[in-house]
Amino acid sequence: MSDPLGPAGPAGPGGPGTTAEAGGPGGPSVPGMTAAVAFAGMRRVSPVVFKAGCPDCRGRFELAASALRLAIGATSRTTFYSFTCPDCGSAVRKPAGERVVELLTGGGVRTLRLHPTV
Repeated sequence: MSDPLGPAGPAGPGGPGTTAEAGGPGGPSVPGMTAAVAFAGMRRVSPVVFKAGCPDCRGRFELAASALRLAIGATSRTTFYSFTCPDCGSAVRKPAGERVVELLTGGGVRTLRLHPTV
């Protein structure tokens, strides 16, 4: 997959905080480089939704990443995701294995890391 911003990535050859516009503050002069040119070919990304179910009311629905929370603990027993059922209002907590953690974090779900108490 090619990077639309070029091999230097978003920071560009001038490092972080530089701009790609000609004569931009602190950045190199790149004739003809504008935001429109730099982002040409990029597509709008659809919001991620997750399919879920409620064990209380047996409802099946889709939730946005903002409706879910992921807690990552020291063990698989203390790693879970939670949400509020939109149908019945129950607080739902389900275990999250490695694959679920990967999917939720990749989809933008807010994550809390639990630290063990001594």
